[in-house]
Amino acid sequence: VQLQASGGGLVQAGGSLRLSCAASGRTFSSYAMSWFRQAPGKEREFVAAMSSSGGSTYYADSVKGRLTISGDNAQNMVYLQMNSLKPEDTAVYYCAASRRPLHNTIVIVPYEYGYWGQGTLVTVSS
Repeated sequence: VQLQASGGGLVQAGGSLRLSCAASGRTFSSYAMSWFRQAPGKEREFVAAMSSSGGSTYYADSVKGRLTISGDNAQNMVYLQMNSLKPEDTAVYYCAASRRPLHNTIVIVPYEYGYWGQGTLVTVSS
């Protein structure tokens, strides 16, 4: 089972990026999905989560209104659309899938996630 994150890069403040997370080895349509991030010298923090159906989402206050999580169960993909980026958004972004099927449930704590991508670096310049 693998999660492969991509789409990171260097962008100016106010710009946009779209991160993608491709899942393979298992169908994650019954799993909660999320994005976390870790900035240099800081702990990993929750960014956004989505229920298995995609019908419910939840965001950290710091990204609410600017970042949007979405998914395509048919393609086994999860996305993070990032708009109005700020220098404080600079971090390695990780996608994650819950360690067990969680139908229509959102979880935001790392220990609930058993599958992690390798991370993709987002750098926002001022």
